[in-house]
Amino acid sequence: MERSNFIKTIIKNDLENGKHDTIITRYPPEPNGYIHIGHAMGFINQYYLAKDFGGYTNLRFDDTNPVAEDTEYVEGIIEDFKWLGLKWKNLLFASDYFEEMYNRAILLIKKGKAYVCDLSIDEIREYRGDITTPGKNSPYRNRSVEENLDLFERMKNGELKEGEKVLRAKIDMASPNMNLRDPLLYRILYAHHHRTGDKWCIYPMYDYAHSIEDAIEGITHSVCSLEFENHRPLYDWVVAECEMENVPRQIEYGRFNLTNTVMSKRLLRRLVEESKVLGWDDPRMPTIVGLRRRGFTPEAITNFVLDLGLSKKGGVTDYAMFEQYLRQDLKLKAPRPMAVINPLKVVITNYPEGKTEYVSGEWNQEAEEFGSREIPFSREIYIEREDFLEEKPNKKWKRLSIGLEVRLRHAYFIKCEEVIKDNDGNILELRCTYDKETKSGSGFDKRKPNGTIHWVDSSAIPAEFRLYDALILDGDGDFAERINPDSLKIVNGLVESSLSEIKHFDKFQFIRNGFFSVDPDTNLEEGKYVFNRIVPLKSTFKR
Repeated sequence: MERSNFIKTIIKNDLENGKHDTIITRYPPEPNGYIHIGHAMGFINQYYLAKDFGGYTNLRFDDTNPVAEDTEYVEGIIEDFKWLGLKWKNLLFASDYFEEMYNRAILLIKKGKAYVCDLSIDEIREYRGDITTPGKNSPYRNRSVEENLDLFERMKNGELKEGEKVLRAKIDMASPNMNLRDPLLYRILYAHHHRTGDKWCIYPMYDYAHSIEDAIEGITHSVCSLEFENHRPLYDWVVAECEMENVPRQIEYGRFNLTNTVMSKRLLRRLVEESKVLGWDDPRMPTIVGLRRRGFTPEAITNFVLDLGLSKKGGVTDYAMFEQYLRQDLKLKAPRPMAVINPLKVVITNYPEGKTEYVSGEWNQEAEEFGSREIPFSREIYIEREDFLEEKPNKKWKRLSIGLEVRLRHAYFIKCEEVIKDNDGNILELRCTYDKETKSGSGFDKRKPNGTIHWVDSSAIPAEFRLYDALILDGDGDFAERINPDSLKIVNGLVESSLSEIKHFDKFQFIRNGFFSVDPDTNLEEGKYVFNRIVPLKSTFKR
């Protein structure tokens, strides 16, 4: 399907006008946490923007803040991108260019476009003014070039304390754009860097570093979210005043959001640090590693992102729409075995004791290539507790009840004759009879059952099922108050014995219960089987 958006139109025009002959995009994640679906939206679109026109993409880590960054996140993000099936020509780091950035800062000082300032961060903020009040010049703004060069060298050599001095651009303290009011270019940080170690104690600010990195790499279209629109004049200023040979174009798109979750790495980190979730890979998290663990596929994510497209305005997308792409992707990919999440024991009283036979069942009726398997059937089976109704049902009830006959999927008709309860009135088991003439595939058509239900027999494997709901409740309240206390429900049930050799991340459609994925907590040697429900079968999405 041909997909278009306003950025694709810009790129097409630039190629037709001869402005560029090769399209180069990039995605610059900061390695201070794991990426989420919002980040993936940016990278997937930038990858295909370049790919569709025969260009390429760079993956570049914005590692300019050693206090918050870690190799763990670098490795995790690389793994996420590989899992998504995305490729890049160059794997780069902002730290690759620290020397070049420093030299360009020296150039700015020599041109009188940058100066060392002694104001504290709070004082700088006070001097900057606000949107209705112009800022005022720093008392250190008119230092000589020689003094600025000396002080900046001392900053670099570690002769000054953190916060004692910063390097600022000299632009316009009265500019209506707050980002142009002498923004910071460098600050002092005594922190061990995950790649450069202790070589540097001054680190560039994002707006300065990012512009230079794009220019060095020859990025043609620097695509970012709309929050950076007001930063574009500073981006262009840095490229021009640092006399970069390549001049990239920054283009902004509307920020992407999903209902019932958050797209803020800061808030996601808070969930992890406050133990509101099990970690960055918690299946309730919108992180790529979390979505993968839950059972989402890279194909579903990519199709969702590309179909959603890019717009200047952005907006909020219903999470149910995201889930629908997963259903569509797994529909013909996932085998359909039987699992009982809330088991109710059924004893078939007229079936021979000690006998086990095997009935044949297709793995996926809509995908013949899966073939079929043999399912054990015996005197004792288990059905879903919700598939039995003790009270007299109405005509719409199409499951089991006293005196009613249903078909066991792939097997026989059974009729409930008796209900066994404990002293408190709780149902312990059902006593039923079966009709051996009604075996599935026999052609029996003398009467119709009151519906078809799924089941497992006594050889079934005990399993844990993790059922997920929205992590964040929509609303206007405080973030902490909107965390859903019921976002995870753990129940114990049974899966048919044909699943004894499953692997982590295998996916199944359990009849009527939804799509499930094998969680990495599964340990076959210990007999521990854990399934995450990815999505229920029924969709709430309305286009």
